[in-house]
Amino acid sequence: MNLRRYNKDLADEWNRFIASSKNGTFLFDRNFMDYHADRFVDASLLFYEGSKLMAVLPANLDASTNTVYSHQGLTYGGLVMSYKLKASGVMEIFDLMLRYMRDELHAERLVYKPTPYIYSKYASEEDLYALFRHEANLTARGLSTCVELDHRIPFAELRKRNLRKAADIIVRETDDVQAFWNILNDVLTTAHNTHPVHSVSELQLLMSRFPKQIRLFGAYSPEGRLLAGTLVFVTENVVHTQYLASSSEGKSLGALDKIISALISDIFQSHRYLDFGISTEQGGSILNEGLVFQKEGFGGRGICYDAWEIILK
Repeated sequence: MNLRRYNKDLADEWNRFIASSKNGTFLFDRNFMDYHADRFVDASLLFYEGSKLMAVLPANLDASTNTVYSHQGLTYGGLVMSYKLKASGVMEIFDLMLRYMRDELHAERLVYKPTPYIYSKYASEEDLYALFRHEANLTARGLSTCVELDHRIPFAELRKRNLRKAADIIVRETDDVQAFWNILNDVLTTAHNTHPVHSVSELQLLMSRFPKQIRLFGAYSPEGRLLAGTLVFVTENVVHTQYLASSSEGKSLGALDKIISALISDIFQSHRYLDFGISTEQGGSILNEGLVFQKEGFGGRGICYDAWEIILK
């Protein structure tokens, strides 16, 4: 097994591999990763058996802390693997990868965020075993809430009441990013004194690059006012609600409940999972009980987003 550090000349080979891998998603496509390339020092790696690409690792290097992350700009980002890669090959890759990070990148630690199992197209947890063998420590665990779309738990009574209130609301796909972002920004500013991670122009750029994978749905009043919306990331198995936001009027009318019900029962019923994202803060040490209660009301139950640390010294 041998490795190469990523450079732009390898972008096409990288993207073809992501599309054919057993656990890659479009978040690892360089057209997604590189929209914020100016914010990170890329340290992504490609692993070959002879001339055959067997795995890639999306990663960045933070020189100020001598840490490699997989990847700070991504929600998850562990080893992306070929269907042909077996356990012994993953162990060999970890040995090679850690030695390279220590000796060539002069890193002192690796923070590794494996892809949650729901996103994989085939069994892909050989990397978790390799983490164990290298005495990795669990440093963060976010609790997300996931609905199994082909085996759903019934909605809670509160969610059903909100849906009855929302009977006249219309759910449809939209490209009005600015209107949705205004609602989202108002919610985040008022409740958390913060702003969306993505700007309007960034969302529009990403949606133009991935029109089938990044989609925006709105809940509209009969008069045509946008009351609530969700931006979703669509992968082969999973629909992930990247952003959810409702105006004050929308909250009083159950507009978000109407959107989520439409995603679950109609628009994405052929997918396997709906993932609401984490309801935890500070690496998982705080659980937002009101938020997780709302998500569980739609039949969601917990999956974990983990971060592991390996000391390289």
